[in-house]
Amino acid sequence: MPQISHLHCLTWDGSPLTHLEQVKQLLDAGANWIQLRQKNGLEQEKLRNAAMAVSLCKKYKATLIINDSPQIALESGADGVHLGQNDYPIPEARKLLGKSVIIGGTANTQLQALQLVTEDCDYIGLGPWKPTQTKENLSEILGEAGIKKVLDLHLKIPVIAVGGITPSDVPRILSLGVHGIAISSGIVAAKNIKAAFKEFSERTVFGFAKNIA
Repeated sequence: MPQISHLHCLTWDGSPLTHLEQVKQLLDAGANWIQLRQKNGLEQEKLRNAAMAVSLCKKYKATLIINDSPQIALESGADGVHLGQNDYPIPEARKLLGKSVIIGGTANTQLQALQLVTEDCDYIGLGPWKPTQTKENLSEILGEAGIKKVLDLHLKIPVIAVGGITPSDVPRILSLGVHGIAISSGIVAAKNIKAAFKEFSERTVFGFAKNIA
């Protein structure tokens, strides 16, 4: 299993680019962890895009995670799947995919985070940090206090902050003790994806260096 990255990049249905174009530009920018987050479209289309994204990511030696669907992750040969609270049950996904495949889960509360640990998740996507345009039916905004409340549990798996994160937020979020951040529209909706990725990447690297120092 690959090491959980500090910077997760998520594709977005609302981007003017196709999901595969987003994947290609993210890879060219230097992304090593991409979540294919295609909510719209037929299952056949999603599977076709997933298989092509897997092929692209293998060339760049990057990790590809599929959003929502363990079946598509399995059939496409992706590295893993990310599941929300109302998606496919994580224990069932683990039975289907096996131990070697990455499974991430979304949490918004302490109880949900603890449940993900007991369900053998590999990492937790914790949020939303702030309001975000990329997700409907948004859960309660956590902000600094909500993120810290979950981190105070001293969970044994990586926690990735997600939801409306801007470059200026990165140092503050990392100082709380999360393993990393996940960004969608902040990068893939930018006029220059490479420049946007570089800014988030540099702030992430600098944030960790500062915290260690």
